Amino acid sequence: MGYVGSTVCKYLRRARPDAILHGFDNAYFAHCLTGVTRLPERTLDAQLLGDVRSITPEQLAGYDAVVQLAAISNDPMGHKFEKITYDINQDTTIALARAAASAGVGHFVFASSCSIYGIAEGGPRREGDPVNPVTAYARSKIGAEKALEQIDGDMVITSLRFATACGMSDRLRLDLVLNDFVASAMVSGRLTVLSDGTPWRPMIDTADMARAIDWAVDRPAEAGGRYLAVNVGSDDRNYQVRQIADAVAEALPGTEVSVNTDAPVDSRSYRVDFGLYKSLAPHHQPQVTLRDSIGELKAGLERMRFGDADFRNSPLIRLKVLEAHMAEGRLDSSLVWQAPPP
Repeated sequence: MGYVGSTVCKYLRRARPDAILHGFDNAYFAHCLTGVTRLPERTLDAQLLGDVRSITPEQLAGYDAVVQLAAISNDPMGHKFEKITYDINQDTTIALARAAASAGVGHFVFASSCSIYGIAEGGPRREGDPVNPVTAYARSKIGAEKALEQIDGDMVITSLRFATACGMSDRLRLDLVLNDFVASAMVSGRLTVLSDGTPWRPMIDTADMARAIDWAVDRPAEAGGRYLAVNVGSDDRNYQVRQIADAVAEALPGTEVSVNTDAPVDSRSYRVDFGLYKSLAPHHQPQVTLRDSIGELKAGLERMRFGDADFRNSPLIRLKVLEAHMAEGRLDSSLVWQAPPP
């Protein structure tokens, strides 16, 4: 019931019309619907509510695959909720995978991140290259990966190291670089690059993330090994931040681009080699171009009648949603739901 999951459940239903699909979510962001009149979860056979931190092997019995998307999902939230970031992104992922293995689940899919490469000078990073995670979010992802690799048994485990997410969703986030740029251009006619524009980011649309998950849920062990960590994206979608800004300006004529040439060095700059994914999943390669993502974001924001110049303080920013829940007493400091008043 988040940004990526809203797209994944619809994609899997189209790709696997006869599958039994269940969602599990604690609904932090269930109300953050953007420009739609129907819940995306209506494509599922059931949407279960609960905290992934307390899931048991008994709850996973009978499933062929488990897809772990639950996470404190970006660097600002990881900074504010560092302990919880490790708790959910790393420790809970490990516990969930062990519970799945114990329950006889055949495949476990983990949404990891290319951000584990951190500051990566030189050529595009391959899976066997050293990692350099510089944020709690990135460190939690590589910590989970290392533990997942050690799980014994027959369960096929796939860690999908996704490029930077972007694109439209039924629960849109604007705390992502491309999405922020498009929103800013639409409401103000200008966008500001907070870095000097040179850091590298590989990009992937939510639809292509769903495509990769569809591949991983029944990936044969011989296609990469029983445990596989793989970069997910496309070699031609490695961009410098300034290139992303210029692409938005080209798609929205009249947009002014401002670059902070005096900015300190960004601690996240990495080009990524996606050759392994291309060889293993030739029929699930990214299909959505950067221009496509920009166009779909523009159309989606127009459908929402979006015009909030202060959107960085709005419910379209996930950290703001969590802070609002806490301010109203709905979540405690551990991001656990509190009982409503009598």
